[in-house]
Amino acid sequence: MSKYGDYVLFTDSTCDLPNDIAEDFDIKVLPMVFLMQEQAYNHFLDAREMSLDEFYSNLKAGVQSQTTQIAFDSYAEYFEPYLKEGKDIIYIAFSSGLSGTYNTSKIAARELLEKYPERKIIIVDSVCASAGQGALMYYLGKKYKDDKPGCEELAEYAERLKLKICHWFVVDDIDQLKRGGRISSVTATFAKALQIKPVLSVDNEGKLVNVGKIRGSNGINQLLINKMKRDGAFYKQQTVFVAHADNYEGAKQLRKQIKGLVKDVKIFDIGPVIGTHVGSGMLALVFVGKRNLIM
Repeated sequence: MSKYGDYVLFTDSTCDLPNDIAEDFDIKVLPMVFLMQEQAYNHFLDAREMSLDEFYSNLKAGVQSQTTQIAFDSYAEYFEPYLKEGKDIIYIAFSSGLSGTYNTSKIAARELLEKYPERKIIIVDSVCASAGQGALMYYLGKKYKDDKPGCEELAEYAERLKLKICHWFVVDDIDQLKRGGRISSVTATFAKALQIKPVLSVDNEGKLVNVGKIRGSNGINQLLINKMKRDGAFYKQQTVFVAHADNYEGAKQLRKQIKGLVKDVKIFDIGPVIGTHVGSGMLALVFVGKRNLIM
């Protein structure tokens, strides 16, 4: 049963939203699956099947991880109990630019609506990744809880807001990018030798794109803060989001530098889905503004 309305707000665990925030906003979360040593693990926001410490320790030890999209049958498993109760559903899906999850959910929704034609299932492509999707869900959850908008109204708000979520990531683990085939062995060797770290963002199609690089670690925080100052809309009145992949000390330091500039800063842990591709050490800053892929 939903606490806040006659419909239910769903997303998936790629949002990397802290579990207590998701519970407070009554956001229902479908787990994503990752594979390690030929065993499948469901990643829930509370990391109940494998802790993030264990996941990143395995990655650093060279254990390979693979990710999969949400299985078709999972949508009926999670959605149908609410449809039976007479509830409608909004599902904010992981970016279609990074996964087939969105398309699978659309097909599953069509089948469910044949069985429950009096209900509504609204699927929104978040065109966001990881903490960016989490930031989107934070604002949607807050509106869902505080304003109690109608189903279509919240979906329209999601469509207006999603392309204003700005993602900036700095990757530390070059080896993991190489293992994932995102950079060549030659590029990885030179990048490590020169202490070059890729800077990533998300474009308007929801794809993770390499937009530049930074040498060394000293300038990372200032680079991220400069992006917020340049592209953030009224950032002084915003809650912004610092995210990290097994780099809590770095995240705390970035939060400390940002805290006096904005309304509030929340720290997110980056889970196994994005963590599989970027490895440990990644640091990110997410805020609302204008998406801008220029370094």
